[in-house]
Formats: sequence, structure tokens, C-alpha cells
Amino acid sequence: MAGSIPVLLVEGEGLAEAWEKSLISVYENGCDIKTEYDKPGDPPSKDATMMIVVRNPLAEPMIHKDFPGGLEDLQEYVLEVIEGIKDHLVRSGADDSENTKWEYTYHQRLMRYEVPGIERVYDQIDILARKLAETPYSRRAQAITWKVWDDNFCYDPPCLQSIWCRLLQGDDGCWWLNTNVRFRSNDAYKAAFMNMFALVQLQLKIAERISSLAGIEVKLGRYVHSADSYHIYGAYMREFEDRFLKALKTRTFEERCFRYEDVKSIMEESIPAVREKAARMGR
Repeated sequence: MAGSIPVLLVEGEGLAEAWEKSLISVYENGCDIKTEYDKPGDPPSKDATMMIVVRNPLAEPMIHKDFPGGLEDLQEYVLEVIEGIKDHLVRSGADDSENTKWEYTYHQRLMRYEVPGIERVYDQIDILARKLAETPYSRRAQAITWKVWDDNFCYDPPCLQSIWCRLLQGDDGCWWLNTNVRFRSNDAYKAAFMNMFALVQLQLKIAERISSLAGIEVKLGRYVHSADSYHIYGAYMREFEDRFLKALKTRTFEERCFRYEDVKSIMEESIPAVREKAARMGR
């Protein structure tokens, strides 16, 4: 229908496959629209509301080589989300002297959520895990990032909005952690794969926490990544076409990917240097 933003759905067995399909889908079927970040002369972005279903989040090959960045960058982002290695970069209050600091990190919003006037700091991920350990079928196990009193007025509000989890028992008696993640805005080419990879690592941590609390085996069920605005910016459309799309014709899917099990040791070897680098930031 005219004036309607397309709603797209893709499915893949693993992360790399699903992300690749999502980029092809939004490129071929997305609408043309401007953004608030366009510079004069930039072409319109391709945009759609997107739902990405990853049937087996740990399936290999797990890492797509064509996400913009390297393995150390990916490990750094995982530690940013899981450990909060960059939480010290977040500004506090409205102190203008800190105007070069970040508005948020996902770790801070998910695991150190603060409300003005309330002393308690909420670890929403632990609350979520405890809720499911007690009531596996609960529909209330979620974590949010949005702060109404801040994010409606700041320059750079969080893109990730919520994480929702629920357990379902399989025929083998094992419990499976199903996870839905929602973004209000997601840079499909430059950010989405790193987002998805890190959030699957968080899904794994949640499963381990529930298992520890409840004394049950918890495996990773499907991961669903949805974005209200899933976009490829017009500013780098030529790069996307020359780099990503051409690779589809010149390399097999296996050649376009890494097996995580093959590069995990390399990524983990970089962790001390990544932590040290993050600690120096903002000094």
C-alpha cells in the first residue's frame, strides 16, 4: 500500500545466514527514505521494519566476514555488552563538563538501571533470570533500556529497547531459552551483526544463570531480532554494493564466514588488551 513502510521477515539456521539474508531483503524490498543523519547530497536510505529469526543461535558458521570490523572489534563489543568495560564513559546527570561522554551503554541500562530518586540499582538481567528460574513459562521476564525522563530529549538515545525471554521444555526434558530482542532503530550493515552476536552471548549467559539458579539444563532456543527501522544508510550504499553484494557472487557462503569455534581462541587472546584499551578511554 502506498505510504506503508515494508514489513520483512527472514529466517536462517545461524546468525551469519540470517544476517546476510536480512541485508539482501532490506536492499531489495526496503523503501527509500531520508534520515536525521543525512548530509547534503546523500542518497536516501533503504529501510524496513524487519524480523530476523535465528533458529539455532550457536549454529556454525556463526560469524560473517563481511560485517565492518575485525574479530578483535567483535570481542570488544561483546565485553562492552556483557562486562560493561566502557560503563565509565557514560555521563552522569546533566553535567556539561562531561558532554563528550556517552549517553548510555547497553550493559549499564540492562544491568545497572537507575531511576531518579530511587537508591536501588536494578540488575534487570539477573531479575529476568530469577523470574524464569522460578516460573519458566512467565511472560513477564524482560529487560528494558528506555528512560522516558532522559531518552525523549537526548541526542543519542539507545537503539536497543527490550529483551524478552521465555522457557519451553522440549520432548527430551531439556529447557530451551527463547529470546526476543527489539530495536527501535538498527543500522543493518554497520551494526546489526555485532548487536546480534553480542546479544546471543548474553542469551547464553542468561541460560547459564537460570540453569545455576534452578538446577535444570537450559539450552539456547530460537533468537528473534526485530527492528522498527532496519536500514542501510544511503551514505555508504556504494560501499555496501561494492563490498557486500559483490562477495555474494564471488565467494561461497562458507568462504564468506568464520566458524566461531575456529577463531574463538584468537578472540579470547585479545581480551586482556581490549580491557586495557577500554580502561584508558576517557582519561
